[in-house]
Amino acid sequence: MTQKAVILLSGGLDSSTCLAIANSQGYQCYALSIDYGQRHQVELQAAKNIAKYFNVKEHKIVKLDLTSIGGSALTDNTIQVQDYTGDKTIPNTYVPARNTIFFSIALGYAEVINAEAIFTGISAVDYSGYPDCRPEYLQTFQTMADYATKKAVTDASIRYLAPLLYLTKAETIQLGHRLGVDYAMTVSCYQANPQGLACGRCDSCALRKKGFADAKLVDPTRYA
Repeated sequence: MTQKAVILLSGGLDSSTCLAIANSQGYQCYALSIDYGQRHQVELQAAKNIAKYFNVKEHKIVKLDLTSIGGSALTDNTIQVQDYTGDKTIPNTYVPARNTIFFSIALGYAEVINAEAIFTGISAVDYSGYPDCRPEYLQTFQTMADYATKKAVTDASIRYLAPLLYLTKAETIQLGHRLGVDYAMTVSCYQANPQGLACGRCDSCALRKKGFADAKLVDPTRYA
């Protein structure tokens, strides 16, 4: 039987590459996007387009409201998104416990559809320093998940796969390019406008720009 995988699909560069990887490995792909009240809502339309492009089995969008607790420039419109500075401090675009919440929803979805794996696009190389993108975080969450579900204790563990974890942004882009990802469809900017135009100044834009330059590929991003 074909194995099933849940792919956490934001509509950005990394998650779209993960979907391409899962597809290339023969998984039956179930895309999962989260509408959490993010400032850059346009990424959800990008996720819909990408899911259709890769002909996923199902694309589920789960709605939850993280604006009710705020604490991030992505969930509180009174907090301005910082321009990229290159320093090592965690930027204000960090959303408290976001990956823990998303991974938990993905775990429940994976158990319902009897999936073997969950793909996440986290990276510990070219990233903004978020604590929930580190290898030790992923390992710890995997341990928790192995105790948390009926499937894990009666059948088999649902594996969290992070194929980009140790790749640079350039390596990720080169891999996705080989697998047919159309990066013009993706939205990475933390404050992209409703037309999907990127600001070119936030952490995500800066890392994306550098990634295409280092990969020696044309950056198809549309900037405001």
